[in-house]
This record gives sequence, structure tokens and C-alpha cells, in this order.
Amino acid sequence: MPWQFLKNAVAAYSGGLRSALDHVKEAFGLEGGHTPAQSRVAFTIAVVALAAKMSKADGVSLPIEAEAFKRQFKVPDSECAHVRKLYELASQDVAGYETYAAQIARILEGQPELKLSVLECLFHVASADGILHPDEDRYLAHVAEIFGLTKGEFRCVRRSFVVDADSPYEVLHISPTASDKEIKARYRELVKGHHPDALVSKGVPPEFLAGAERRLAAITAAYEAILEERGQRVERALEPT
Repeated sequence: MPWQFLKNAVAAYSGGLRSALDHVKEAFGLEGGHTPAQSRVAFTIAVVALAAKMSKADGVSLPIEAEAFKRQFKVPDSECAHVRKLYELASQDVAGYETYAAQIARILEGQPELKLSVLECLFHVASADGILHPDEDRYLAHVAEIFGLTKGEFRCVRRSFVVDADSPYEVLHISPTASDKEIKARYRELVKGHHPDALVSKGVPPEFLAGAERRLAAITAAYEAILEERGQRVERALEPT
């Protein structure tokens, strides 16, 4: 069973952090070529390691961040202890996080919705203590870049967790010079693409839908801000058609 690889890798902890994590990399490989079952477990391992290393980006990995990750990302009950140990190992430093981000990008190639969902999961962990540290912000921005997400997509997810001076036009990925008709069309497009019901139909796991709802709320808030700025009536979120 593929999960046995994880059990064996964690058991290698006595050989040190590098030994355990290198065992994980070797067992699953970072260049593909494995069975679908192994790819699923490899994806889980990569997400666990990426979240754990992100929690260390500000210098201190907190228990509240580990709990936030546990709430966001589900694994089989029988594997919880192994995943927890892997998280503890990976959270000791941030070294090598790019490798795990690149692996996720390969596994989710052609699935931008799932990449956004993983990024949202990481933001949940980063914001668990109520503060997004600048080093965490830079870490997440780099992960988004490795995923192949645009800066606009990154800002849209970020806006779901951070209140700052982001332009609502940037959240909608549209120019401030766009016409009212273009902005409305863009808003409808984003609502349709990011609505939880639409994501379910595309195979996005249920545990990621909370993040999608926050992203949809950020899109709606940005649209309403533009309408208010332009002196127009505020419209509420539109259901996908």
C-alpha cells in the first residue's frame, strides 16, 4: 500500500530530519511515473510538508497553525499519527519548500481550481494566529508563482484573509479603465468559476470549499466596492448559470 511508504519514512526519524524527508522524496519521486494511488499520497505528503514549512516561515511554528492545517486537510484516520509526525519533521525549517510546491504544481497541472484551493489552505494556516507575517506573505507569494498562478489570482486569495489596500480592480483581474459592462461580465465569470457548487462539479475536495466561499466573498466585495465607487446600485452575488 502506498501509505506504507509514509510510515517507513517517518520511522526513519531516528536518522535525522533530512533522512526522513529524503526517504519521503525517494519513495514517491519528484519526477512522476508512479501509480495514481502513489500520486495521491505524494500529493498529501507535499501539501503537509509545504504547510508545515510555511508555519516556520516567520521563525516559530505554532500549535495553533498545526491545528488549523488539521481542520483544513483531511487524511485517513489510520494515517493521522504518521501525518502529524511528518508535519513536525517538516516544520523544523523552511528548506526545500520549493521542491514540494513544484511537485504539487506537477500533480495538479491543468487544474488551477485545485491549486487555488491548496493556496487557500496555506493561507488558513498562516493566518491562524491572527497575523500574516511578511515572511509568510513572501513564502505564499513564491508558492503561488511556482504553482503558475497569476499575481491577480494570488491577490484574490490573499484578500480573503488580509484586509489591506488591495485595489478591487486587481481582485477582479481587470483594468480600472474597463467599462461597466466589462466589469459586470468579469464579475459574472469569476462568480461562476469560483462558486462552491461549480468547484464540486470539478472535483474540488469538500474540505477546500470553505476557502472557496471566502474567495467568492472577496470577489463580491471587490465588485460592490467598484459599483459604489462608480455611484451605481450594489448588486449581490450572482448564482452561476
